[in-house]
Amino acid sequence: MNWDWNAVAEFMPHFRDGLVVTLQALVLGSLLSFTLGLVWTLLMRTPTRWVRWPVGVFTEFVRNTPLLVQLFFLFYVLPEWGLTFSALTMGVIGLGLHYSTYTMQVYRAGIEGVPAGQWEAAKALNLPLRRTWTAVILPQAVRRVVPALGNYVISMLKDTPLLMTVTVLEMLGEARLFSQRAFEFTEPVTVIGVAFIVISYLASLLLRSLERRLV
Repeated sequence: MNWDWNAVAEFMPHFRDGLVVTLQALVLGSLLSFTLGLVWTLLMRTPTRWVRWPVGVFTEFVRNTPLLVQLFFLFYVLPEWGLTFSALTMGVIGLGLHYSTYTMQVYRAGIEGVPAGQWEAAKALNLPLRRTWTAVILPQAVRRVVPALGNYVISMLKDTPLLMTVTVLEMLGEARLFSQRAFEFTEPVTVIGVAFIVISYLASLLLRSLERRLV
């Protein structure tokens, strides 16, 4: 195998563009999944069955269907209903929605792991329900689940190449277009593989540091 450094140099501007899009999708998708996951968790804890049942059915459906199918639905079907967004926006929604059904379970486990004495103490202090959640329960629950949430961030990073199927030019999409034009496949694909390894490793270090600070 002959390694062509000129091909690498030609590919680097495309790689930078794809890297920016990949990180945008990862950060925005993660924030959306964390937010929606918490919303689903709180809705599933309401005493009203007519709230819990639709949320439960929806999250089970999303969790048990492939992310690729969901991306195709958002990108190709929703426009027929008059809902049209950019490809990147659809990709972020797809990633965030899909992974929110997993972060929901993480939050649920964290909330259930808060000692019963904390609930009783908040009740004894006559704290309002909203204050109980925001000042007592959620800070402790989130602190417990940071490692699990971090694992889903890294999993989401590995799923960002699926956005290429809905015309989002993330890193692999840029590598594919460059390879088709330049007939050079080894260099761009190798660069992308190394980039995923580096980003995953840096993300894991950042999450470990955050976990130590919270503990």
